[in-house]
Formats: sequence, C-alpha cells, structure tokens
Amino acid sequence: MEFPDIIAFAVPAFAALVLIEIAVAKLTGRGRYEARDSAASLIMGFGSELAPLLGGAAAVGAVFYAAYEFRLMDIPNTWWAVLLCFVLDDLRYYWWHRISHERRWFWASHVVHHSSQHYNLTTALRQTWTGQIIGQVLFKTPLIFLGFHPAMVLFVGAVNLIYQFWIHTELIKRMGPFEWIFNTPSHHRVHHATNPRYLDANYAGTLIIWDRMFGTFIPESDEEKPRYGIVKNLGVFNPLMIAFHEWIGIAKDVVSARSFKDAMGYMFGPPGWSPDGSRMTSAMIKERWEETRREG
Repeated sequence: MEFPDIIAFAVPAFAALVLIEIAVAKLTGRGRYEARDSAASLIMGFGSELAPLLGGAAAVGAVFYAAYEFRLMDIPNTWWAVLLCFVLDDLRYYWWHRISHERRWFWASHVVHHSSQHYNLTTALRQTWTGQIIGQVLFKTPLIFLGFHPAMVLFVGAVNLIYQFWIHTELIKRMGPFEWIFNTPSHHRVHHATNPRYLDANYAGTLIIWDRMFGTFIPESDEEKPRYGIVKNLGVFNPLMIAFHEWIGIAKDVVSARSFKDAMGYMFGPPGWSPDGSRMTSAMIKERWEETRREG
C-alpha cells in the first residue's frame, strides 16, 4: 500500500476555502477577517513548512527508521491497520495537544497557533516553527516501535491535520449528533477561547470522544460567545515575535530564577506559573471564575 502526500493535494483546496469564507463573511457579516492578522497566519504557515527542511525532517526520519528496525511486531499495510493507526494516532494527538497546553516548554511552540484574536480558516494555518521535531519524536515514535510503518504514521497524521483545517470557522454553528463523536467548529471554538469557562478544554484532533473520556470536554454555550487569543495578547503581527515571544519569556524567567527548582518551574510548570503565585495559570483563572460564579 502506498501513502500519497495528501497535504500537497490539500493546499489548493485550503486556498479556495479561505477565499470562499472571506466572501461569505463579507456578504453575511458572520465571521471576521483582519488583513494583517491573516497575513501573519499565512506567513507562519509557510514558515512551518520550511522549518523541517533545516535538518529537523532528517533527524525525525532517522529516529523513525531506528524505531522501525526494532519494532515489536510486523503490522501489515492494510486498510484495517490504517484505520487502527489513525485512531491510535488521534489518541496520541490528544495527549500531545493537552501537554502542549499544560507545560510551558511545549506551550512555547503551541502558543503560536492560539495567538490570533480572530477565528477563521487562516487561523488553522498559523503553525509553529519550533515544535514539530520533538512532538513527532516523543509521541509518534511509539507507534512505529509498535510496528506501524513510518509512512503510515505520517499519512494518518496528515489526514488528522487536514481534518482540523475546516473546524477553524465561525460560519458553521452546531452539527447535531455528528458532534457526539467528532470534533467540530463549535467544539474547537471553545478550545481557542480565553473565557474562563472555556479554558483547558477540547484538545481533540478528529475524535471528540477523548475529551469526553478524560474529562476535558466543555460544550459551547449560546449565552457566552468565545473570545479568542491568549490570556495576554501580543497586539503585534510580527512573525518573529509570534514565533519566539514565549521562548524569550522563558529565557528571561530562567535567567532571573533564584534557584534550580524555580528555573525548572519556569520551563516545565504550567504556563503562567511563578514561585510566589503572583502570576495566573489557566487553572487559577478558572478557579477564581468558579468562586465568583458561586458567590454571585
């Protein structure tokens, strides 16, 4: 079984859908576009495709090759194996995505995707330049070591990525029973929201069942429209600042740390962690919101 480069085939469709969404948004008033923001997202997406060519792709390939050489079993390249690999890879994606929100070192890469205050199809293309290598090595290698061929693992990952493109829109509201199993624009709007109600939720790639199973599912409320971005928005459209601002923040905090323990906390604690609790993590923001709601 051969696995085509479906990302290359999907790019023209991505461009066409962006243009359609822009036209529909202007005609109906649903959905928002800001030229500088969309341009920044497109630049980040283009850069994310170039970054692996600087040596990262070769390093990942070498690790995958070594893992496959010592695989635990031989899993055939059949349709059922592809389906099983997709489900396992989607579970892998859930945990990688969740960790990327819960640990600052990984958040420094993933924050790029959340840095836009708009939610449209160009937001889907706003991707990191720095987080692809470690994510693939840490979380995809076990699937290859288990016995899935590297080409199959990369293929199902591409399918998952393509699926997630269309859910970055405000044009589609609810989708009925489909939302019981699959990730949808409504579910993913919650994930991109900074409202305390919606923080730390809906990490799914394709299957929302993982969030339902692991207690991180929150439905979109008609009473509270999502506000997009990050807790402390950048307010700039400079691609270099978008790509590296959190890494710069980590470096400054580590340099000023008073102990090795504090330095580790700044790097691997939750985003917003500080030794004295003077900063707010998302868990603290959510807890304060819960207390206010109970009192009020």
